[in-house]
Amino acid sequence: MSNVSPSGTPMAASPLTRAVLEIDEYASGLGWDRPARLFALVDTTRLRADEPALAAQLGLDDDGGAVAPLTPVEQDEIPSGTPLDEFLATIAWPGAVAGCAMTVERLMLPPSAEASVPDGLDEAALAKWVAAHPERQEVRMTVAVLRDGTRESAVRLREKDSATEVLTGAGLVPGLAEALSATFES
Repeated sequence: MSNVSPSGTPMAASPLTRAVLEIDEYASGLGWDRPARLFALVDTTRLRADEPALAAQLGLDDDGGAVAPLTPVEQDEIPSGTPLDEFLATIAWPGAVAGCAMTVERLMLPPSAEASVPDGLDEAALAKWVAAHPERQEVRMTVAVLRDGTRESAVRLREKDSATEVLTGAGLVPGLAEALSATFES
């Protein structure tokens, strides 16, 4: 079953899942080998009321059509060379932001490869070892969190780069979800 309706809109059970799938589809359209991207998630109704010009620019003006409850708004590019955890530690969202999301590309290994990881590798050596491993998988992870702690993720394998092959679930990328949630702590 496809995650995309005939109109091209992601189908989802919750507004957060819909937002994650919308961001995943956007990132897919940009292609692979891209830097991480950060998004604010704003309440669409509030955006229309508080920022009508921005809502119109985003195609959200009140034309009677159905729109998603959450609107992703891409933020400035993440500075290259800055570790994501350090960058996220600098983020503080204004009250109008209901949540946030991030897309990140990584290399992953299947659980069966864990036993073969050499001991004593530093982070750079481990990354090099994973990149050379024959079972590595390139993935794009899209993770979103709301202020209330609700989480959702979408994972897309490069070798199965199709909207019908995107895996979704709240607990797929717990480390990134924790880091994003921390951006809402006072």
